[in-house]
Amino acid sequence: MPVSDLTPPQRRSTVELIADELRGAVMSGRLEPGEQLGEAELAAHFEVSRGPLREAMQRLVSEGILHAITNRGVFVSELTLDDVRDVYRTRSVIERGALEIVIAEGRREETAAELAQVVERMHTAAAKGDGPAVSDADQHFHEALVEASRSPRLTRAMRTLIVETRMCLGELRTTYTDLATQVEDHDALRLAILEATPARAKAALQAHLDDAVERLVAKRT
Repeated sequence: MPVSDLTPPQRRSTVELIADELRGAVMSGRLEPGEQLGEAELAAHFEVSRGPLREAMQRLVSEGILHAITNRGVFVSELTLDDVRDVYRTRSVIERGALEIVIAEGRREETAAELAQVVERMHTAAAKGDGPAVSDADQHFHEALVEASRSPRLTRAMRTLIVETRMCLGELRTTYTDLATQVEDHDALRLAILEATPARAKAALQAHLDDAVERLVAKRT
């Protein structure tokens, strides 16, 4: 194929850059569920007119990250309890499927070793009282488990939940009176993945995900 037939890479537009920044702020918890986005303040922050800002926010509305209320403004979306249950139900299918592959293909030790590194990051963050960093490592733990399956489709499926998962984790960390407990829970799961029978390892994973849902439900009721 002649070089002339190749499409040159497109530079990222201002709208794309703003959308990425806002998406990242929601995922990191800097913008909290239910928080209203002020157009004037954000336009000044990004040093842009309101046109590109509104287009960027509309993209996130279409993704479900933000929602607009007529005559009131644009807000960070809040997951209902039904949404939370559905996110974790879907994660359960993906993560248990990944664990089955890891066990069947004899990769428990290398997977547990990688998860141990993530747990160590969680421990360091918890010792500093850095809740957002603990949540980041929590998400990485579960992504690493799925990636260990080496299934591109399971990995892609897990990534479709990344924003909603991060929103759940931001809220979940507030249910722990001590961040160290969150770290201990993941280390116990890592050990189960390494040492338990296949049935018990999968049961431990399911119990871990169920516990998260129960914590979130209890927080809201």
